[in-house]
Amino acid sequence: MNGLFITFEGGEGAGKSTQIARLADRLRTEGRDVVTTREPGGSPGAEAIRHVILSGAAERGGVRLEALLFAAARNDHLEQLIRPALRAGKIVLCDRFVDSSRVYQGAGGGLDPAFLKALEHVTIGATMPDLTIILDIDPVEGLRRADIRRGTASADRFEKERLEVHARRRASYLDIAAHEPDRCKVIDASRPADDIAADIFALVESRLAESETRVQEDALVN
Repeated sequence: MNGLFITFEGGEGAGKSTQIARLADRLRTEGRDVVTTREPGGSPGAEAIRHVILSGAAERGGVRLEALLFAAARNDHLEQLIRPALRAGKIVLCDRFVDSSRVYQGAGGGLDPAFLKALEHVTIGATMPDLTIILDIDPVEGLRRADIRRGTASADRFEKERLEVHARRRASYLDIAAHEPDRCKVIDASRPADDIAADIFALVESRLAESETRVQEDALVN
């Protein structure tokens, strides 16, 4: 696959959607072919499952059922959108991916890591992100931002949880980044949006250069 797969992670109110939109616009001005998507969702089947999950309809079935639903949505998303776009050489920017399952159903939900790992292996195989940007923010500030963004709408299944759960999720994201520093880059999301966008673009530019160098080297070998 000659495309580049970039995922954005972080707690509620971290600004993922804003930064994805800004990065996509900048890459497109450079003539890049960019696809933006999200999880759960991104394909018709996955969007249907998204409604079930975020409405809280699956909550009574427990965290294991939610993890299975996320996996089903992710598999459809990969087959229908992500992998075809990568094969076509496009840059895929995805709002949440497998790290969200590790954090939300793992650290936040208490699900057995061995079960999550097996589910991850079956669902995504070798299709891991080339770069994961973790937007890090204090949960108190993140939830304040999420409240403003949501307005009068009701909090979703995950926004409504206790502050201590959000704090565990933040710690889990930072732990993932510490264990996978080549893939995961932590960005301080409490700063002005322009500063965050500049840091993200610098990371992406560097990863694009590395990817294009590998493609050229492979072409010479072949």
